Amino acid sequence: MGIEYESVVDHPLAEVFAWHTRPGAMTRLVPPWQPMTVVAETESLADGRAVLGLPGGLRWVAQHDPSGFDPPHRFVDELSSQGLSSWPARIIGWWRHTHEFSEAPGVTRVYDHVDTSVPAAALRSTFVYRHRQLAEDLAAHRAAADPGARPMVVAVTGASGLVGSALSAFLSTGGHRVIRLVRRPARNTLERQWNPDRPAPGLLSGVNAVVHLAGASIAGRFTDGHKAAIRDSRIEPTRRLADAAALPDEGPATFVSASAIGYYGFDRGDALLCEESVRGDGFLADVVADWEAATAPAAEAGLRVVTVRTGIVQSARGGTLKLMRPLFAAGLGGRLGSGEEWLSWIGLDDLLDVYHRALYDTRLTGSVNAVAPEPVRNADYTRALAGVLHRPAVVPVPPLGPRLLLGEQGARELAQANQRVVPTKLETLGHRFRRSKIADALAHELGHG
Repeated sequence: MGIEYESVVDHPLAEVFAWHTRPGAMTRLVPPWQPMTVVAETESLADGRAVLGLPGGLRWVAQHDPSGFDPPHRFVDELSSQGLSSWPARIIGWWRHTHEFSEAPGVTRVYDHVDTSVPAAALRSTFVYRHRQLAEDLAAHRAAADPGARPMVVAVTGASGLVGSALSAFLSTGGHRVIRLVRRPARNTLERQWNPDRPAPGLLSGVNAVVHLAGASIAGRFTDGHKAAIRDSRIEPTRRLADAAALPDEGPATFVSASAIGYYGFDRGDALLCEESVRGDGFLADVVADWEAATAPAAEAGLRVVTVRTGIVQSARGGTLKLMRPLFAAGLGGRLGSGEEWLSWIGLDDLLDVYHRALYDTRLTGSVNAVAPEPVRNADYTRALAGVLHRPAVVPVPPLGPRLLLGEQGARELAQANQRVVPTKLETLGHRFRRSKIADALAHELGHG
């Protein structure tokens, strides 16, 4: 029982081991398709304790064993029967995970051995994912280091959201210091309280860069109240934060703000849309144009400003994929509308790489399309998702469905949007995407790779 899994990572031993010691490592290694969240990371691989949240308020408590700690070659954790819940121990029986690292010239052999009653077949996809994440994250940080980038202090709004939590973990494991700007009182030195209506003096003191992700969810019925929330949570908070970043006594040299491909309008047919394409029509196009314009105070003060026009993010933890996965898994999924509409998408990890590049690559300015290089038609997307889940996709969604959920305008601008967007600026810079094909991105997110 249990599993042994190994791979070779093209990075030095000390670097690979150090990655595991930093905040965010556990978050980066927990597969998105599993019903687990990181409640508390260990403070020490020698004798610390990590806690994962499970459905129903249960907890997985992993206790690190001092007798197995041999840096930079080994650390060990065990499922503890003590702590917030002993339920996992009663069901699983036992779990002892040995992480080993050995060096060859210029590379590191990463070896995982889990002694448990759980069969290897049930664990294999998890360890394929973990090893892939480790190798790809290290490669992304090396790509930044090669041009001479140094560790930064990065202030992040929206750090508890889907993108913000993943980005914060990714940056922290790369050696950057992430300051979360939160609306409640700060709990530690890695948080600062942020009032979107009136940012406090000194909010960004000592910060090298700002990543502004906060904003109300766009999903929902396009009522007057919902549309007001979308606008009000973006335009003025962005302008005020840009004003704060522009103050002469503050530290940021770079201001990166979320944006959206809604800028191009809800139906552009087969036209290829690059960053220089004209603005489209519709409520979201108006919001995005004003949202991007709100960063002007930072640009006028000489900061490098990047607005990340994001496509449909593919993540099993949230967004449309999380909503559609149960339907498709039950064999009830199918195309929306005619199936000919273009879907401009991006995997969550590729989106993190775009934000990362916006921080370190001074050649990147202005609006940037954060989409995969191969947009797909809706029918092709549904076939890919059904194929990854080994299910049919023969039940088309009637037009009435999205209208009932989102209203007429919401259905037109969200569910039935038709945008063929390409990442021209990124491709010009030779940007490497982790997954450029939709089937590969879905397989990675759903554990079927």
